[in-house]
Amino acid sequence: MSDETSKPSTEKPAAYRVLARKYRPKDFSDLMVGQEPMVRTLTNAFETGRIAQAYMLTGVRGVGKTTTARILARALNYKTPEIDKPTIDLRIPGEHCQAIMEGRHVDVIEMDAASHTGIDDIREIIEQVRYRPVSARYKVYIIDEVHMLSTQAFNGLLKTLEEPPEHVKFIFATTEIRKVPITVLSRCQRFDLRRIGASDLVGLFTTILGKEGVEFEPDALAMVARAAEGSARDGLSLLDQAIAHGAGRVEVNAVRSMLGLADRARIVDLFEHIVKGDAAAALAEFAAQYEAGASPSVVLTDLADFTHLVTRMKYVPDAAGDQSLSEVERVRGVEFANSIAVTALSRMWQMLLKGIPETEASSRPAGAAEMVIIRLAHAANLPSPEDAARRLADLTSGDGGGNGFRAPQSGGNGGQPSAQASVSAVARQPDQPMRAQAGGGTVTMLRPVPQAEPAAQPVGRVETAPAVQPAAAPKVPVNSISDVADLCTKNRDIRLRALVRAFVRPVSVEPGKLEISLTDDAPKSLVADLSNRLQEWTGQRWLVILSREAGGPTLSEAETMAQEARVADARQDPDVAAILQRFPGAKITDVRIKVQEAEDEAETVEVAAAAESAEGDILPGDDIEH
Repeated sequence: MSDETSKPSTEKPAAYRVLARKYRPKDFSDLMVGQEPMVRTLTNAFETGRIAQAYMLTGVRGVGKTTTARILARALNYKTPEIDKPTIDLRIPGEHCQAIMEGRHVDVIEMDAASHTGIDDIREIIEQVRYRPVSARYKVYIIDEVHMLSTQAFNGLLKTLEEPPEHVKFIFATTEIRKVPITVLSRCQRFDLRRIGASDLVGLFTTILGKEGVEFEPDALAMVARAAEGSARDGLSLLDQAIAHGAGRVEVNAVRSMLGLADRARIVDLFEHIVKGDAAAALAEFAAQYEAGASPSVVLTDLADFTHLVTRMKYVPDAAGDQSLSEVERVRGVEFANSIAVTALSRMWQMLLKGIPETEASSRPAGAAEMVIIRLAHAANLPSPEDAARRLADLTSGDGGGNGFRAPQSGGNGGQPSAQASVSAVARQPDQPMRAQAGGGTVTMLRPVPQAEPAAQPVGRVETAPAVQPAAAPKVPVNSISDVADLCTKNRDIRLRALVRAFVRPVSVEPGKLEISLTDDAPKSLVADLSNRLQEWTGQRWLVILSREAGGPTLSEAETMAQEARVADARQDPDVAAILQRFPGAKITDVRIKVQEAEDEAETVEVAAAAESAEGDILPGDDIEH
């Protein structure tokens, strides 16, 4: 036997590469899964020679931002013996392709903005762009997570980004597009990489498992696709884990155990018990799923997903054709969509949205989830708002006499009418003299507003006026920054109202155009949020301009100045001056102007003065008329 054959083999087996790296897209044809609009735009731009100097790629994690940036850099520097120009047809590898895709090309510089956030890192780029590339056509700078750059770094990059040398291209990637300054976005060609649909992910997983020779169950791939939430990288990582968990096979039970999921068919059974109002059966089904290893919050989340699916099938029948759905979900979902009212589904959805975070934050998640299920089952027997209104209308017209609504009597309240029919009125005597009292060190002075005496009602009978339909509320005109705050209040956006009052200085307000300046501590996203909300609420496009002018005071500052002016005016009032002189140490703490509409519109001025002196007693006979 020769020496060569007797020596044991020293070759090491090739290192295993995870599926997310092994099947990473290498050209634009691989990116067609879920990103067709971006590929079509780039194709047309390269064919016509309209190549931008900077690109901004945005999307959730795992949709392919960094990979797309490398493919784009490869297309910009594509060169073969036959082709020497930028192209998106990358089927034949070029001279620079492999080095670029592996991230080691000298002219394609990748930088992670999360670890290079300062102006010094950007200054280094600015100094290097003047030099031509070593071997490629373009020097390409790929900056990942660009939103992590500091404000100084962004400002330092602006001039170079707007007018870079002809041999330099910039490609940015970010998951937080709203944190990127608008001055940077306006200099880039932006592409929003969309979440990949569950059906597309199932197709991708099927292709990859076929190449790997791994057996699988279709329902298991659907589970992995749903858990990936639109991210191809997350989905392939979970698929790798599922293969290892199932010993070379991707099976439903193994994936369910790995992800802590509930059986989708059992979720449908739980949904059925709840919509029937059978709380006992619903709790028994939940207990069985919990004992099988399902997480309580995951059960409620899956229940919310199925509620959404049923509601969607009600309006989009084609939703039943989604490949990521199991046969049980598809068939029974259609049955529920045809039999359950949308009001019941909407109510169930709202209760689950509130119950899921309660369960996740609870120290006893199983008990919290059971309480949510009990509430859902109880609400299933409640009438819808339409039915409740109809029953109330039947009750109000049930006496047949047309002489008004007679409240139902109850033995527990002494035969008095119920709260729905009770009417109370408090009248003040118009000639009652004003008296100032010094209780608790506070002196209050009121100018009374005359009020009409209410008409006497017969005892034991309450008359009600005929119902009048309220007129539609007019749209709030936007003629000042105060109108903008009122519009926020009307649409219940308390956060935006607080930001407008605290940080916005008005410069000019015109229909469809709002010019403002902001305080130094204003959030960066306020201008964009204000533009979007005004367009949504008014139905017209609004241009919100950030002006360099100082602008007027904010609403909070204006209110503070107005209050200070009222306090100064109150000090000039003879009565107030007399009170302050009578009680040494007293001071004005608040001045409020109240206007009420009556026959004679009068003004009620309330001045509260806190007396710090012990000599602040007003004798009962000391009436103060004002």
